[in-house]
Amino acid sequence: MSDVFPVLDLRDADRGPEARAAFLDSLRSAIHEIGFFQLVGHEVEGADRMLQLARDFFALPQSELEQLSILNSPHFRGYSEVGRELTQGRPDQRAQLDIGPEQEKQVPRGPDDPGYLWLAGPNQWPQGMPELRSATIDWISALTRVSQRLLRLILASLEAPADFLDHVVSPDPHVHFKLLHYPGRDGDGGTSDQGIGVHKDYGLLTLLLQDEHGGLQVSVDEGDFVDVPVIPGAFVVNLGELLEVATRGYLRATTHRVVSPASGVNRYSAPFFFNPRLEATMQPLPTRFVREAAGVVHDPANPLTSSYGSNTMRGMLRAFPEVIARHHPELLQQQT
Repeated sequence: MSDVFPVLDLRDADRGPEARAAFLDSLRSAIHEIGFFQLVGHEVEGADRMLQLARDFFALPQSELEQLSILNSPHFRGYSEVGRELTQGRPDQRAQLDIGPEQEKQVPRGPDDPGYLWLAGPNQWPQGMPELRSATIDWISALTRVSQRLLRLILASLEAPADFLDHVVSPDPHVHFKLLHYPGRDGDGGTSDQGIGVHKDYGLLTLLLQDEHGGLQVSVDEGDFVDVPVIPGAFVVNLGELLEVATRGYLRATTHRVVSPASGVNRYSAPFFFNPRLEATMQPLPTRFVREAAGVVHDPANPLTSSYGSNTMRGMLRAFPEVIARHHPELLQQQT
């Protein structure tokens, strides 16, 4: 079912009025009907190197990886072993390195300060791989530029002012990057096939670089999961919940999951999450598509607000209970 997910060439947006109009039509259709598409022509180089860096990182001695444990970071940065992060209360069968904007730590100074201030802070980097930091920072910068352009094109496809969300993401979008390793199932039936459980992404846009093994599945129809094919050099792009909120449900933040690879197979991927500033809130887009939309479908287990920081911190409460218990026990009362 490779034809389910449109393949869009970003260069078409600059190939003249007819090509641009066709691109915007295809983009609007994809983000309204599916919420996922594959992006080529983005001119971001270094995909093979980034995947190799992921392989090299997870091949480091376990003792060095443990020095970077996310349990050491009140800012949710660092290494998580298989099973550390939870989705819907179940441990995901993947190891990961969480990286955010390289910032000075922020600390709430009083009961009225939002807990999401803890999401800003320094990263943890492996001493045995000094090249990882510079390569990752360059990669994040390149994908931030692509994401900013894509967001403007999405607005244009909806006949909204292209700069309407500039104040939401500028000057400091709260981007989030992960290196992921999904080990193969052990073959005896004792290991869950939940690479990552069914979920939606919190923010605006996700750009995923996946290796040749695939495993990403999308719920195009309710309960019917479809494999996303691997296209070398392409980013799998999907929308986050805040774009669904800002369009009253016209755009889809579609549920998806990753199935663990077969025994003996190791899957590596590198998702990049383009998000608003932590303190930003979303406003409805000024377009007829939004005015005519039916509204967001509310999930009682995942109530959404227009605040990116609040939504994300609530997600951290569910995903990393041990980090919360160690560094932020006062936030447990906010868990919903």
